[in-house]
Amino acid sequence: MAAAKKAEKKQKEFDPAEDVTGWAVDANPENDPTYPMKRHTKIEHDGYSWDRPPQQEPEVEVLHSTERPNLAATFGETVPPAGLSGAIRRAAFTYSENSYGHWVPLMLADRVQMVEGMFADLFTGRIPNLWRELGYSAEWKYNRKGLVTKLGGVLVAAAGIVAGSVVLISRFRSR
Repeated sequence: MAAAKKAEKKQKEFDPAEDVTGWAVDANPENDPTYPMKRHTKIEHDGYSWDRPPQQEPEVEVLHSTERPNLAATFGETVPPAGLSGAIRRAAFTYSENSYGHWVPLMLADRVQMVEGMFADLFTGRIPNLWRELGYSAEWKYNRKGLVTKLGGVLVAAAGIVAGSVVLISRFRSR
């Protein structure tokens, strides 16, 4: 009897139509908010019809796309490009936005900036709480198996690096 209830519960775990409020509200074509399509007028296609806000004056270096001749009217400048990550970002902005040469270095610069931030914390006497900053508390709560797998992979990789280093060092010493 218990096995039958468990099997029934497993089958009935999640039905979006019953469990999600508003699921498939647009399935009825009579109730589709996008039908009929809006009829656009020529005025709407003439470009923006509003006055451009006054140009914000940059107080720090602000990187912008090669596709745009000027800066956006307003922009954030809380974290100007600096250090190695800033150099990587400057190099990335010499490429067009439709190029891997733009986006891949920007992602690399984010990772480099994270490491730079950890070193900055250490130099100012603050020890970073990597467990919380990398979101492992939430992952432990909601995806424990995934976290254990991830950390196991990191430990195996670290052990491989240490073992490889020991082998290389012993070979060089024996010469």
